[in-house]
Amino acid sequence: MLQNLNSRLNRMMPLITPTSIVIGVLCGGFLSSYTFLSPWLFAFMTFAGSISLSFRDFLSVLRKPLPLVACLLVLHVLMPLVALLTGRLVFPYDPYTITGLVLAAAIPTGISSFVWVSIYKGNIALTLSIILVDTLLAPFAVPGILSLLIGTSVHMDILPMMSSLFGMIVVPSLLGMALNEWTRGAVVPVWGPRMNPFSKLAMAMVIAINGSVVAPYLSDISLGLVGMAVIIITLAAAGYLLSYFISVLMGWSEADQIALIFNGGMRNISAGAVLAVAYFPAPVAVPVVLGMVFQQLLASLAGSVIGWRSRIRDQKNASEQSSTL
Repeated sequence: MLQNLNSRLNRMMPLITPTSIVIGVLCGGFLSSYTFLSPWLFAFMTFAGSISLSFRDFLSVLRKPLPLVACLLVLHVLMPLVALLTGRLVFPYDPYTITGLVLAAAIPTGISSFVWVSIYKGNIALTLSIILVDTLLAPFAVPGILSLLIGTSVHMDILPMMSSLFGMIVVPSLLGMALNEWTRGAVVPVWGPRMNPFSKLAMAMVIAINGSVVAPYLSDISLGLVGMAVIIITLAAAGYLLSYFISVLMGWSEADQIALIFNGGMRNISAGAVLAVAYFPAPVAVPVVLGMVFQQLLASLAGSVIGWRSRIRDQKNASEQSSTL
């Protein structure tokens, strides 16, 4: 039953996020009192995704670390700078929106990128290693990037933010990987199918709760909000394109390209929303929450482009083989 539920939720992933946002906005007065549950729900999501990670996968990737370094460069240097420049150009007198854009770009890669990379036959070991390293770096990288790029224009509680990231991401990730090592991977087929559907439901709950906090800013669909949504989509697409062009220029394999495309484009947007709601004024969370609406849709679009490219290449190879015969 749980496996059937999980397969249905997988098919519904592009719809789960926007539906949860709508529920959060409509039930804002009721759900906003449950924000204290968000870090706990997110910690469960991280643990559920981390039991498939092993330290052996990570060590194998370290032998050729350049794709890993390139992805981290996109995640924590290039995209935050692009977000900062875009924010200052489009919203020059709105420090909260600029902070939200930089926060949405600076948070670590999404664990759900593993699902998309596996669907399109990308480099799983590279993906897991990127997730692991980025998860361990997050408590230091995210506050550091915000302090460096935003400075004092918006008040930030750095130490509580780092503590929250450790609790939501690092600790459950290490527990999941330790369990994987202790059971020699046997935990994955036993616990994975049972926890996966609950993890997706937890994600929906986190999105709805965080959406309720910023409901006053999303309930009134104005031209400014639509413009911000366009900016968010453009920035997210830039992450995919940057990762693609870097991987092509470096001449990496298609499997590595797919891993970089999804990991460089996707973000742990739920963690960003939890941080935005907990440690910043509510307007900062608006760009992050908008990112939730479009993340899975953009991942689906990127996957469609990858699939189309693969079909074109296969048809070309087949025609070349037939002509030689």
